[in-house]
Amino acid sequence: MKRDSRLSGVLHVLLHMAEFDGPLTSEALAGMMQTNPVVIRRILAGLRKEGLVHSEKGHGGGWRLAKDLASVTLYDIHLALGAPGVLALGHRTEAPGCLVEQAVNSAMGEAFEAAEALLLSQFQQITLASLSRDFHQRLDQRGITQQALSEAAHMRNCSDGDD
Repeated sequence: MKRDSRLSGVLHVLLHMAEFDGPLTSEALAGMMQTNPVVIRRILAGLRKEGLVHSEKGHGGGWRLAKDLASVTLYDIHLALGAPGVLALGHRTEAPGCLVEQAVNSAMGEAFEAAEALLLSQFQQITLASLSRDFHQRLDQRGITQQALSEAAHMRNCSDGDD
């Protein structure tokens, strides 16, 4: 069963963006994500429509966060992605004629709705700021300074093009 990893990928991109004062190019972000810049542009264009990021064209341009980390929840990002289903499980047939399958769908449907509601409720409680704090705690545990991280990223970013 294929999992939808878009939310995880977007969170990864946004947290990288949060580490920089200036804009980041699609190329720089793609390098961090080990993907194609077109994928980054497509993802961020959807987030731009929801006011979560903005872009600047030309030399020195790129993508920036448009909101404070503490004001953006996983739920906000989930909605910006089009509110994809959060569960990989589903019914064999959505409108079965078989009474047994109708009973199965009814029981499973209630459980699916409860699980999804619980998960989305949790998404409303988790902010980008809380993920950033966790990231910084992990940096501290490894003895990596913010300056070392910024310098390494700057070296990668210097060779990237403009958006």
